[in-house]
Amino acid sequence: MSASALPHFDAVPLFQCLNADERKLLAPVSRVVVYEKGEEIFREGNPATDLCFVVIGRVKVVKAAPERDVILGLFGVGEPIGAVALFEGKRFPASAVALEPSTILRIPEREFFATIDGHPEMTRRLLQGLMLRQFEISRRLADLTGSVEKRIARLLLMLAARVGQREGEGATIPLVLSRQDIADLTATTVESAIRVMSRWGKENVVITGPEGFSIPDFHALQALTGD
Repeated sequence: MSASALPHFDAVPLFQCLNADERKLLAPVSRVVVYEKGEEIFREGNPATDLCFVVIGRVKVVKAAPERDVILGLFGVGEPIGAVALFEGKRFPASAVALEPSTILRIPEREFFATIDGHPEMTRRLLQGLMLRQFEISRRLADLTGSVEKRIARLLLMLAARVGQREGEGATIPLVLSRQDIADLTATTVESAIRVMSRWGKENVVITGPEGFSIPDFHALQALTGD
């Protein structure tokens, strides 16, 4: 049992649907693990044995590809990673890597299912929450279509919606991503990402700063997606 696991349930929206007694059922089988920046949380192809949630930091999920790796998603505080593979009894279809020092709440599959087995209402609520994340990943894959400019615009709009802060007509995204990260997230080359972001910087569409991105006109960027 991890004595520090129970307080971390508060950081996970999925567990906020559970009452105090239900959380206490999961606490003894949960553990909290700290990862350094760049450290793997799980690797593509490995058996999905643990249900994992980000409680501190940010994690990227990366799919290996012949020409270049593709980042399928960025996960922040409270979000599950690798949940679909675990529930389907499959191997992880992609790797999870800490983008920054991160703390992960891990619950082993066998113990998790043994704990919730006698609580059908608890099971239903948990499954509903986990499936919402799968729908988001499906939408993310659909975003990898169209021109490079459209794909990068969709990426930044998605990040603005998830972790950004609206400021009048614009928004800021407090997340530092390299041009290589942007290329990986949009299935393009780093040269293309540099070209688009440099042009947008000159045109005041998206400004890259030391702590993230600034979007002066949110609707102008939205118009570039053609959606």
